[in-house]
Amino acid sequence: MPTLPRLRHVLASSLVFALFLIAGCAQLPRAEAPNDSKVQIWSGRISLQVQSEPVQAFFAGFELRGNPDQGELALNSPLGTSLAVLRWSPGEAVLDSGGQVQRFDSVDALIEKATGAAVPLPALFDWLAGKNTALAGWSADLTQHAGGRISASRTAPQPRTDLRIVLAQ
Repeated sequence: MPTLPRLRHVLASSLVFALFLIAGCAQLPRAEAPNDSKVQIWSGRISLQVQSEPVQAFFAGFELRGNPDQGELALNSPLGTSLAVLRWSPGEAVLDSGGQVQRFDSVDALIEKATGAAVPLPALFDWLAGKNTALAGWSADLTQHAGGRISASRTAPQPRTDLRIVLAQ
């Protein structure tokens, strides 16, 4: 029989997850790209789950603009509160979270710090554009891309990481 504190923790965790899931159903409006056709803009919801011990889960609304070399990723809670803004350009990678600014040596280190997992940025941009770029250790499923859904999983190196994206329509 679970102890009362353990049961409360499980119920609270389940409630938080359910709230994120329900609130995450609200879609952000898709931004239009400015006249510069090289700037790509995507928005929607993202979830990232790392099968570590304990399991780490990350859920957020997002707006991603730019390309693998230079861009910005804004992450928002399902209720619309700004969680962080990630900015990168050649020679610079910055995380702005709640007024605290941190600088990183690479965009990969920046993304891992912000999300808890190493997400391959160049492949992510390709997957968002509908291009099924192969990457060692990762498997992307773009079969629902036309409906605005993308999923990808990393099996190597461990721990397994699952990425899910729902684009705003």
